[in-house]
Amino acid sequence: MNKKVSLTTQNRLIIFGLILSTLLIMAIAVFSVLNIQKKLNEGYHNFGQVISKTLAIESNEITKNMPDSEIYNILKSHTDSILKSHNDIVFIEFTDKDGKIIYSGKNEAHTSSQKPNITVSSPLTDVISNSPIGSVTVGLSGNIISQISSTTRASLLFVFAVAWLVFAFVILINTYLITRELRILHDGVHKISSGNFGYKIEGENVSNEVQELFNSFNDMSARLHLYEEQNIEQLTLERNKLEAVLMSIANGVVVCDNNDVVVLVNNHAQNLLEVTEEQMLNTSIQNYIDTEGNFCFKDKIEEFKSSENKYVTFNINVDKRVIKSIISPMYTRSGDYVGYIIVLIDVTKETEMDLMRSQFISNVSHELRTPVTVLRSYIDTLYTMGNEFDYETQKEFIGTLNNEIIRLQNMVNDILDFSRLDSDVELEKTYNNMTELVENCVNQIQILAQERNVTLEISKDENIPEALFNYDSIERALRNLLSNAIKYSPEGKKVRINICNQPQNNITVTVQDEGCGISPEHQKKIFDRFYRVENDTHTIKGTGLGLHLVKTTIEKHHNGKVFVESKIGEGSTFGFTIPVDAGILANK
Repeated sequence: MNKKVSLTTQNRLIIFGLILSTLLIMAIAVFSVLNIQKKLNEGYHNFGQVISKTLAIESNEITKNMPDSEIYNILKSHTDSILKSHNDIVFIEFTDKDGKIIYSGKNEAHTSSQKPNITVSSPLTDVISNSPIGSVTVGLSGNIISQISSTTRASLLFVFAVAWLVFAFVILINTYLITRELRILHDGVHKISSGNFGYKIEGENVSNEVQELFNSFNDMSARLHLYEEQNIEQLTLERNKLEAVLMSIANGVVVCDNNDVVVLVNNHAQNLLEVTEEQMLNTSIQNYIDTEGNFCFKDKIEEFKSSENKYVTFNINVDKRVIKSIISPMYTRSGDYVGYIIVLIDVTKETEMDLMRSQFISNVSHELRTPVTVLRSYIDTLYTMGNEFDYETQKEFIGTLNNEIIRLQNMVNDILDFSRLDSDVELEKTYNNMTELVENCVNQIQILAQERNVTLEISKDENIPEALFNYDSIERALRNLLSNAIKYSPEGKKVRINICNQPQNNITVTVQDEGCGISPEHQKKIFDRFYRVENDTHTIKGTGLGLHLVKTTIEKHHNGKVFVESKIGEGSTFGFTIPVDAGILANK
């Protein structure tokens, strides 16, 4: 549909003024050109008469008292010299009083067919009698006057064109100045209609009436701005509070409108989803892709919408993290649906703990079942058939029962120690000799080492000071490290125990084996509770609590540090460092 364009009265007046001024300037220009051309023609005709009269006088002078036979040659010579010096003269003709041509000379610069534009004649008079004896006729080409006329017309047209442009420019400037106040007021009204309350019009060099109008507009704008601040300030404050809460909340929060476009994402959500705020804002949440390349939110959001906006809970995986996601709807106070919120909770540790807890229960059940089964089988055999066995057989049975009971006791102790050490119980500490403790542990574990044909070797620094620690818990931690080193060492290898002084009054104890080693990814979690390394190399069963109890004993109750250094195929070195005054530091 074409929009009809209508001219205002002001535009009509401007166009009419330009047309009228153009016609007036054109009329003046034409009149001036014609008048100047007329004057030029009159002047050029007078110029021709001057030339003819001058020739008449000169001719009289040079032919005076000359015989008739020589007059022709004299006139010819004089005429030719004049024609050569004046290109604008086409011909010069001398006649006697009867009109008979005495001599006629033509300018070689002009063609024979070219006719003069102006022809002027002057009489030849006798000097003595002052009576006419003939005439001189001069033909002028008019080239000079044509050139002058062209130059004059061009100059006049240029002058009048410039005058017209200046006049038009003045009209346009005047129109601009007249309408500038209206444009300023229009811009101000547009700003107000766009919500820019408080906008002020800066009126400079305007009339008093317009200035009063601008002042009234500015007063209205200021009042609207004040009203807006009073009404919006509270809403802005509440919005800022809500955004501050959402941005600082511990869980990830993604807010989407009813078109699935993300309008807010807090810092924790950016970290969990591994994106920046710029990458998420104003994009569709359904286009987000998880680590496996799947649109992890798309199906769940469709399920959320199809279930009449009820809560939907699901898990997604991002860079080996398990993130629990909860989609919940957003409503206004009037009950209008405006979008939904996705709450993101990192449950990686909880998931791992659940898995390890299940594995722990399975391991403990298996480990408990084995000694219980052996105990029940051996006791039942002794009870029913003990009289038939000789002394050595009975002794062997009782030794096996004793080993299984010790094994069962160790597992129960691990579980009890785990419960006790993970609590905030305060361990009693005394000053003890670390070297004696290491030697006692080695003596206690010698039987296990001999069974696996492993040699235990102790090295130590001189002057190891006494340290303040709980003897039983440190002994149990070291014995755990020693038993693990022996279990994972091939037969005929060595386990080296080293005690050394460290800077800042610390003592370090290390246990080095020559086993299969531990890969870097397992080293990071080896001290976590319930964590076990189980593969083709590590096949020894256990509860997964031993190294965690070592870590808890050293770091939580003695303010120390546990560590592991290992390379695949080159063995492992487990150790711990405690300060000499570990008990005092731990209580601070």
